[in-house]
Amino acid sequence: MSKMGRILALTLIALMALSIVGHAADPIELRVAWWGSQNRHDRTLEAIKLFEEKYPHITVLPEYSGWADYWPLLTTQAAGRNLPDVMQQDYAYLGEWVKRGLLMPLDGFAASGLLDLSTIADAQLSGGMIDGKIYAISLGTNSLAMVFDPELFEKAGVEIPDTWYTWDEWVALCHEIHDKLGIFGAGGNFQNEHIFKTWLKEHGVWLYNEDQTALGYEDDQLYVEFFKMLLGLQKSGAMPTLEWDVARAALGLEDALIVSQQSAMDFAWSNMIVALVSAAGRPLKLGLMPQLGPNSVPGNYLKPAMFFSITSQAKHPEEAALFIDFITNSIEANEILMAERGVPIAPAVREALLPMLSEAQQEMFRYIDVAEKHSSPIDPPDPPGHNNIMQNVYDQLAEQVLYEYISPEQAAKEFRRQAEEILRSN
Repeated sequence: MSKMGRILALTLIALMALSIVGHAADPIELRVAWWGSQNRHDRTLEAIKLFEEKYPHITVLPEYSGWADYWPLLTTQAAGRNLPDVMQQDYAYLGEWVKRGLLMPLDGFAASGLLDLSTIADAQLSGGMIDGKIYAISLGTNSLAMVFDPELFEKAGVEIPDTWYTWDEWVALCHEIHDKLGIFGAGGNFQNEHIFKTWLKEHGVWLYNEDQTALGYEDDQLYVEFFKMLLGLQKSGAMPTLEWDVARAALGLEDALIVSQQSAMDFAWSNMIVALVSAAGRPLKLGLMPQLGPNSVPGNYLKPAMFFSITSQAKHPEEAALFIDFITNSIEANEILMAERGVPIAPAVREALLPMLSEAQQEMFRYIDVAEKHSSPIDPPDPPGHNNIMQNVYDQLAEQVLYEYISPEQAAKEFRRQAEEILRSN
């Protein structure tokens, strides 16, 4: 290259650099919307101040409300092509918003490093992915867990299961605890839809098919075996009967059987451990759900409590990506947010927050670290009609089975018939 050519090239590079700096210094107003309580609003606003200090050319315009007002407002804004740059998103609505073309894929921002996801586990990202693209970043994680009472296990001379154990081993534990201590091995309501979904997931199927027009499993024995397991536990006294469940349905968390040491195990979402420990006044331990066998699909999955997404109408998508990166990876910001939206997805953030947490919160964080390594991708959002199916079909038939009015085989056939009738009508 000639001397003149080198001068021109260097001049061009300098001009490009000046252009980028100048562009970066241009004042930007970034609209960010979320729902939540006053506590969430206050913490998020404080974190926004830190973001604005780091990026002084960006002014964040917060738009926050309660849940009830949030979605009608955002729907109206979408119709008027006036959506904010960043919006808080919910798993139940994510697919619909992507289908309507209202959210922007984030993969390009991740590839460029603007949104650093390099340390985030795939299981943490899968909930925000549709058709192989990332449309939402989880703001906090939850996972279904088995809750153990270490004091009762020690009293019974029984070891709490390690990371991996089977449903058969869990059933045996329930019987052993009952035989040795005269209490329930596990609390009630294990016919709950989330336990049944976990059971199905471990068999490699979802509750619904991909088209959401029918059940996702063809073999009704999956339903039959699940309820036979529960019936056996109830009949032996190792688990409360349905009469117990019905009588205690209106009671709060502080009245859970594991709190009063009437059972040694129960199930709960991981974020409930703080309230359970507070009510019990003693340590409790979280563990993974049982598995079918060594080669089965993990039944656990990481459920995003909520997300941040960039809307397709965003005026400043790059700055929006910077904001989501900041909320995801900034330790200082998360020291303000303090996992109010759930357990953070960035390992470095979790590690930094751990010493600042109560013992129960630390247990929740540790459990998410374990669940992250032993989870399957989350199932798709439930179809329209799901609540109708659960409340008016699944729950009703479960009651009839557990009261022994009908057999599990009869219930399995009737569940399929009624559920698929509802799905076809949607």
